[in-house]
Amino acid sequence: MVKKISLLGCAALFAANMQAQSPSTLNLIPLPEKCTVQAGAFTINPQTKIVLSANTAQMQHAVARLNEQLSSAAGFSLAVVERGAGDNALTCTLNPKLKSDEAYKLSVKKNSVQVEAKTPRGIFYAMQTIRQLLPPQIESKQPATGVKWAIPCVEIEDAPRYGYRGLHLDVGRHFMSKNEVMQYIDLLAYHKMNTFHWHLTEDQGWRIEIKKYPKLTEVGGYRNRTLKGAYVAAEKRQWDNTRYGGFYTQEDVKEVLAYAEKRFVTVIPEVELPGHAVAALTAYPQYSCTGGPFEVEGLWGVHNDIFCPKEETFTFLEDILAEIADLFPSEYIHIGGDEAPKTRWSRCHACQERIKKEGLKDEHELQAYFIKRVEKFLAGKGKKIIGWDEILEGGITPSATVMYWRAWGGDSSIVSAIRRGHNVIMTPNSHAYLDYYQANPKTEPHAIGGYLPLWRVYSFEPTPASLTPDEATRVLGFQGNVWTEYMPNFERVIYMAYPRAAAIAEIGWISKGKRDYDSFQERLIQLMTRYDIMGIRCNRTFLSEGRSEKKEK
Repeated sequence: MVKKISLLGCAALFAANMQAQSPSTLNLIPLPEKCTVQAGAFTINPQTKIVLSANTAQMQHAVARLNEQLSSAAGFSLAVVERGAGDNALTCTLNPKLKSDEAYKLSVKKNSVQVEAKTPRGIFYAMQTIRQLLPPQIESKQPATGVKWAIPCVEIEDAPRYGYRGLHLDVGRHFMSKNEVMQYIDLLAYHKMNTFHWHLTEDQGWRIEIKKYPKLTEVGGYRNRTLKGAYVAAEKRQWDNTRYGGFYTQEDVKEVLAYAEKRFVTVIPEVELPGHAVAALTAYPQYSCTGGPFEVEGLWGVHNDIFCPKEETFTFLEDILAEIADLFPSEYIHIGGDEAPKTRWSRCHACQERIKKEGLKDEHELQAYFIKRVEKFLAGKGKKIIGWDEILEGGITPSATVMYWRAWGGDSSIVSAIRRGHNVIMTPNSHAYLDYYQANPKTEPHAIGGYLPLWRVYSFEPTPASLTPDEATRVLGFQGNVWTEYMPNFERVIYMAYPRAAAIAEIGWISKGKRDYDSFQERLIQLMTRYDIMGIRCNRTFLSEGRSEKKEK
């Protein structure tokens, strides 16, 4: 069994950092690629300066978050200057020779700190490392007294394994406020994740303003009832009949995007099609196969009414996607593509005529045709598409990136997709669905089902072993997904996401050979102290877990 460490012992652990000889005892998550611990510490005081080799907006953003924390917790912020050197300074220098845009070097001496990075993004990640090396009180929103703001002397060379390290949030089932979304982005950036996948549309709610089609949010943004408790037989279901909903204006979205940019987080929007479309069809039923009427769903699951692939529907969707493309700077737009029942299409005259006209074999090829039409339109806007792995059914162009979500029972299907030329992002529900129970369901808040404890998340290896080195480059990274059917508020979202999201962050950052679950658990103890100070209530059942290799079969 793993060594247990009480939360009360965290302060002692931090004190031990100052003499530690192993990088794992520094309690950094994710663990750095290379780390050497030395004697002594550098102490930040009000006279300490941050020196930037280039005083650009991005360089300012890279150091601003650490300075904000110092202002809150220490009661002072550091002067940021463009030139200068010598003692009592954090000097940040761009070095084009580093191996990747997110790589950095951190050298902490007793009298100075030197940071090198290829880009400001690497500087930002070095600042997150410094933040975790400082005493936990750095996370306080109020001035902390009697704290020595000391950083242990270390030499770190660090770079992530994967270029895509993501966390998803579904705001369709349950809406989260703009400020809560920003807090979510803050946390993922703190863990050196670089992508926020914002799931904005669902059967249960359309959450983003589209100026050309205002009823999408006026009508589709609200539902009249919501399922209470478990998904049971129709005659046994209970309902909360309170009107529920909300949406983001485009100004809200711009504010979130600006916030994310300062934290070097890319925001990828998801607009679901052709399925999960009941909220949109309630507002505009003419783009369905049957003409409706519909009601924004309060029931979870998969629903038969989806977008009908007639010309007017494509015009409607292209208008929507044009506004999305203009709003979001990301090179990717996620178009869903999952769980689209073909029941309506199989009985729809317009769909069957489309199949004949285009020489398609069946409704699965009709979906592929649908996705290809959307992909071609977005390509004209300078965008690439990501879709859930169902987009592979019926054939799809190799330029589409695939999110692999269906249960991990082997790597044959995803390897086949890679060998057909697709880039993939790994997010299998067996290891990355953070809506699953993380402990005994009898002691946990009601969840959608499944069982995904922390050790199992940490056991996942995103790159299939059967890939050649060239093929392995098509595995872009790893993402955790947070579906909110049973997360009615932000507090529940955080409780379900963390600390499992910390495990996802580490998997995305370090190689499989450097991962050690015992070490991760011990480092997580210190991180939990920081969560407490942040006001983050997360799950703590990992404290009673055993070693992953004894459990994973």
